[in-house]
Amino acid sequence: MSQALTRTEARWNEKTIGALAVLVVLPNLMGMINLSTPWGFQIHLFQAAIFLAALLLGRWAGLVAGSVGSLYVAASMGNPFILFGNALLGFFTGYFAERGFRPVAAAMLAFAIQLPWLALTDRFLMGLPWPFIGGLAVSLAVSNLLWAVAAARAAGPLRRLLGC
Repeated sequence: MSQALTRTEARWNEKTIGALAVLVVLPNLMGMINLSTPWGFQIHLFQAAIFLAALLLGRWAGLVAGSVGSLYVAASMGNPFILFGNALLGFFTGYFAERGFRPVAAAMLAFAIQLPWLALTDRFLMGLPWPFIGGLAVSLAVSNLLWAVAAARAAGPLRRLLGC
């Protein structure tokens, strides 16, 4: 099953509530780690948990994991706009998955929705230069693709484990 469950379809129980709690906290921990690549950009880790929340528990869980899960990254970078951007990423990943899009396509469509927010807030509200924003967009595109594939592969077994 490649579709995320909608909020009304999800079987909320101790396991799913616990999973959501972990998927909200985990991005904050994962946000402390970035992997450097030989191509000059970094792979960010926190999106994996946001995608898992959206694919396992639906768009609202994705929104919560995206926003609350980005507290560390937003605070460490002094950029509060990250919270809403990652809320968009989580919400729309779940939204598109609920509508039958395959998980990786859902995540990348969600990133396409998040990207204008990121570019405009980083440029006009944070004052970052366009070349930096372009590099960040490439880094996030690669990270999102990588973690969307991983989340898609993990969602089925986790869904069975959690009973959702």
